Amino acid sequence: MTRRSERVSNMIRQEISELLHEQTNDPRLGGIISVTRVSTSPDLKQAKVFVSVLANQTQKQEILKGFKSAAGFFRKELANRLTLRYVPELSFQIDDSIEQGAKILKLIDQVTGDDIPDEH
Repeated sequence: MTRRSERVSNMIRQEISELLHEQTNDPRLGGIISVTRVSTSPDLKQAKVFVSVLANQTQKQEILKGFKSAAGFFRKELANRLTLRYVPELSFQIDDSIEQGAKILKLIDQVTGDDIPDEH
């Protein structure tokens, strides 16, 4: 990833996070949602926005539908807030890395908790 696409990705991530918490009216997007990262194409015309949510699978699908329906709103607001020649097309994907990390930590705690002898 080039330095410019990295900067643009970070700006898009920050702006979408702010818009999500300040101006989104869709009730599907009202829970605990974090924009974890944004990956832009080399020509900066497409961007994948990865979001993390604490919800079950059906709720995640509803949240993803909410993001897809709000993509035009986010793109229009990004055009107003950022000085870019082209505002990239946005596609949203669920990022399960935080949940996977929590599961791994839980498994590590279980393994280390069972193997440590009681010293009292």
